[in-house]
Amino acid sequence: MTEAPQPAATVLRAEHLVKTYDEGAGRVEVLRDVNLSVHAHEMVAIVGASGSGKSTLLHVLGLLDQPDEGHLWIAGEAAGGLNERKRSQLRNRALGFVYQFHHLLPEFSALDNVAMPLIVRRCSRAEAREQAHGLLAQVGLRDRATHFPGQLSGGERQRVALARALVTQPACVLADEPTGNLDRHTADAMFELLGRINRDLGTAFVIVTHDPALAALAHRQLHMQAGHLEG
Repeated sequence: MTEAPQPAATVLRAEHLVKTYDEGAGRVEVLRDVNLSVHAHEMVAIVGASGSGKSTLLHVLGLLDQPDEGHLWIAGEAAGGLNERKRSQLRNRALGFVYQFHHLLPEFSALDNVAMPLIVRRCSRAEAREQAHGLLAQVGLRDRATHFPGQLSGGERQRVALARALVTQPACVLADEPTGNLDRHTADAMFELLGRINRDLGTAFVIVTHDPALAALAHRQLHMQAGHLEG
């Protein structure tokens, strides 16, 4: 386990989150009184069995779903009560996302996939591409910028997805099984890259993972069990 960082600003805070879903004859409580604080420069791993609520928690933290109860702050801004447009703006400004499957747009080059969040933010295409070039260099893909996803390996596609998550300089990146679709050698390279980005850029990460090697890189490991988050 790496050494914990010095105390820093809180980039994500959740208090008493509850989330339920209708299932068959009744309602299932997927998140039960979840509390979490993540600080700048910190890497937090969330582990737990399938169905324990990890991905649901990540969706709520990422403003992709709303809790039934509780409060959430992203980069110091209260997320409760925001309309969908303002939630989208906050998500684009303060958060980055990496998934098990890269979700790259196949008809766009690596460069334009990375630039896309800035284009959505209404940056000029030239400025967005300039910043995207810098992020591709950070993840070791300077020479693959003009390649399309179908021309890249699985590990390269996932590094493009990481660059895309970082291009907006988010306060926190939320990663859902970011190495789950990679072979062991490629996953190890991804682990090293995530750790370097965390150290060099100071980006906070919340990573849902089943991989103990990736979880061991984190400053903290939290366990999800039947909707409860435990330290």
